Amino acid sequence: FAVSAASFLQVNPQQTEVLYHAALNALQLEGTERVADVYCGIGTISLLLARHAAQVDGIETVPEAIADAIFNAQENAIKNVEFHCGNAEDVLPQLVREGYHPDAVLIDPPRKGCDSVCLDTIVRMQPKRVVYVSCDSATLARDVKYLDERGYAVERVRCCDMFGMSGHVETVALLTKKIATREV
Repeated sequence: FAVSAASFLQVNPQQTEVLYHAALNALQLEGTERVADVYCGIGTISLLLARHAAQVDGIETVPEAIADAIFNAQENAIKNVEFHCGNAEDVLPQLVREGYHPDAVLIDPPRKGCDSVCLDTIVRMQPKRVVYVSCDSATLARDVKYLDERGYAVERVRCCDMFGMSGHVETVALLTKKIATREV
């Protein structure tokens, strides 16, 4: 993978592999799905997902990271991925207006988490599964609560210890659409 100075890449390669496979396993892809990778960075997770999905759409605000992602897709001969440059809260609603409705969404935001426009757009898209990767448990809890109040329930959570002997973990949370129950 190419990574420019303005881009982000996990620095612990062994735990990064554990983290990415935890996210992939949580998505439960069968090969026919369209997946949105929101805050995709240089495309590392997008390219992994593309090997298990029909189509992956990566969204990232850093132009250098998008250039790296496009280069990385070409270098790895992965063709079923498209990258979109811009803020998630702008790009995602625009894609929805154009008819975009992915089967699954992976969110890996910066420490500040997601804003309500991004989360509301994900809810409007109604994916079967949302996998939220987070380096900050407080913003993860805030955003998961927001999604819970709008029809998504946490099904499973897994932590990856990115820096041993420290408090820094990445968390992978799987959220699924709640099934409406009938009151008798």
